[in-house]
Amino acid sequence: MTHSNIACCTTVDLSDADVIAAMKEMDGYIDITPGDFKEVFRIAYIHALRRITEARTAQEIMSKTVHCLRSDMDLVEAAQFLAEKCFTGAPVINEQGIVVGVLSEKDFLARMGVGKSTTFMHIVAHCLVNKGCMAMTLRNHTVADIMSAPPVTAAPDITVNAISSLFVEKEINRLPIVDTDGRPIGFITRTDLVQSYCAPFGGLT
Repeated sequence: MTHSNIACCTTVDLSDADVIAAMKEMDGYIDITPGDFKEVFRIAYIHALRRITEARTAQEIMSKTVHCLRSDMDLVEAAQFLAEKCFTGAPVINEQGIVVGVLSEKDFLARMGVGKSTTFMHIVAHCLVNKGCMAMTLRNHTVADIMSAPPVTAAPDITVNAISSLFVEKEINRLPIVDTDGRPIGFITRTDLVQSYCAPFGGLT
């Protein structure tokens, strides 16, 4: 996370009166102007927030309720499940409950033969022109047929910074958090990641 992004999320508006009042409460004499004091405070505050943010782990920001798809689930059922939950993707587990993949909208689009930049209206236009639905090619297939595998997963002690790097490096939008046996215990999306940077902190330690 950049210096400017942290500052954007943590702006503190100190007045000269606030600073002078604080300086009067301190023992001894401080040879510093209110402007210098505010600048030191601002920079120190940013460093403190960066330290706290970088120390946060998946365990602290992940959604602990994980909605999974089965690898043998019919794609029609899987699509209905994602639509009902308003999800754009979900982890996929096998019969042993181990995460074996991730199914997302881009997996459906890839199987339908369209690119990453395709919009809903592109699909509508194609269906109208060709008098057929592109999604029909997905019938009689299971989740395992189109899911992204092997999955990118992480342990609960992975840091927020490491998660951010993983999202960029692997070009993913969601990350299953698993235990030592590979079973899901949490789920992190890009929204969770952004909120972890900009959410208010209970205090500085």
